[in-house]
Amino acid sequence: MSANESDKTTRQSNRRDFLLQTAGVAATAALPSFSAAQSPSQRRPNVLFIMSDDMRVELGCYGSRFRAHTPNLDALAHHGVRFDRNYCQFPLCNPSRASLLTGQIPASTGVLGNRTDFRADHPDFVSLPQLFRENGYVTPRVGKIFHGGIDDPKAWTEGVGEAGYPKGWNTGTPKVVQRGPVPPRPDDVLPTLALDNQQAINSDRILVLEGDGEGHAENLIAEHAIELLGKYKDQPFFIGCGFSKPHSPPTAPQRFFDLYDLDKIDLPEDFAAWPTVPPGFPRAAIRMRNADLFIGRGASREEAKEVIRAYLASISWVDWNVGRVLAELDRLGLRENTIVVFAVDHGYQLGEKGKWSKAGSLFEYGTRIPLIIDAPGRRGNGHSIAQPVQSLDIYPTLVELAGLKAPPQELQGHSLAPLLNHPTAHWSHPAFSIWSEDGKTVHGTAVRTENWRYVEFGEKAANGAMLFDVHRDPNEQHNLADDPKHAKVRAELSALIAGYGMRG
Repeated sequence: MSANESDKTTRQSNRRDFLLQTAGVAATAALPSFSAAQSPSQRRPNVLFIMSDDMRVELGCYGSRFRAHTPNLDALAHHGVRFDRNYCQFPLCNPSRASLLTGQIPASTGVLGNRTDFRADHPDFVSLPQLFRENGYVTPRVGKIFHGGIDDPKAWTEGVGEAGYPKGWNTGTPKVVQRGPVPPRPDDVLPTLALDNQQAINSDRILVLEGDGEGHAENLIAEHAIELLGKYKDQPFFIGCGFSKPHSPPTAPQRFFDLYDLDKIDLPEDFAAWPTVPPGFPRAAIRMRNADLFIGRGASREEAKEVIRAYLASISWVDWNVGRVLAELDRLGLRENTIVVFAVDHGYQLGEKGKWSKAGSLFEYGTRIPLIIDAPGRRGNGHSIAQPVQSLDIYPTLVELAGLKAPPQELQGHSLAPLLNHPTAHWSHPAFSIWSEDGKTVHGTAVRTENWRYVEFGEKAANGAMLFDVHRDPNEQHNLADDPKHAKVRAELSALIAGYGMRG
């Protein structure tokens, strides 16, 4: 057997092994049968729920600061509704996903860290996919929807892998990037933690894949989602399809790297080699150690550009895989009766103020994330929504769009259905995000309104505050919190935070 034939046999074997895992979560209740003769328009709406990990608003349709190439997600936004100012409730995977998928703010879920299962304290909560399952939908899942290692067995009729993320055999080739001069570590930058040291070895790898990334888990997720669409096309479905990129290490086939000219990548205006608290900002504004990239070391300008290009390449690869899934949805004629949601868990900072992660970021880039909803027949399709909304709003929105009865727990978000029908409809709900450093105590709370972003660190801003005029200062360079001219605005926003803290 030739080397090429052996390679092909290995790929086929790995693919068969991957597909055999799909019985990972067995259905515990019989689902009602549906006639295959029913046309899609006669059935309840399907839901194709697609997620990505660590993706800030770096899509072409969002006016990507780094000019990201994302034609498939751009097309989805053009076909549906793009929410320009959507915010996560916590800039970390597990708390954000637990909030989104239960319809509860983090204070209500009790999930303030990556190792807490929301069901430990709330076994009675009905998660979003679970609600669809209890209403007769088939609910298969592939990839990361809940946090890795913390899945919800009540949610799925079929799943892949213990953590919902299959193992691929194509791990890529580590790329050595150019490193320029880095200033010495400032005295106020904290040394790495033991857990960070374990992650530091792999945190800054850039992985380059051959071809289209055949055999890698990201591609396998898309391919299995395609098979699920064909398998369940004749009955109502809620399919969860969760991609892991652009989570570190940034990974993509070489052809997606080639979309970006390194010489044309301009670093952020507030780029810093190390985490840096700018003058006029409270110390609590910047977590003085990075948790995802450049752990325990500074970033040269040259290497920063390489990592940003790899992050963009990862996004473009996600976009390509999303396009493959949507193409199959169209080929099967399911688009006219399928609500497509593209959601993200949290944002990311790419060197702004020396920060390379999401953890602890209550800035715009850390909490503002893409949200696209393509619901058939909505008058707002083809438009964008400027009003601030929250990922917390996704659960009540899908309940209303599918005509389901709300779950027993009170949903704490607001249905976006009025905006899907009337993009300029009145909307008076601010968006909130919190951060906890220890997984127990709220250390910071941010509120985003149409014109302002305000953050308090510590109870009643004991550790400082930030106030930004989001239209005049979109990159958050000037903290107005202590400016007497804005005292009234600050007091109004502080009252919103006080009210939010009382919930749950």
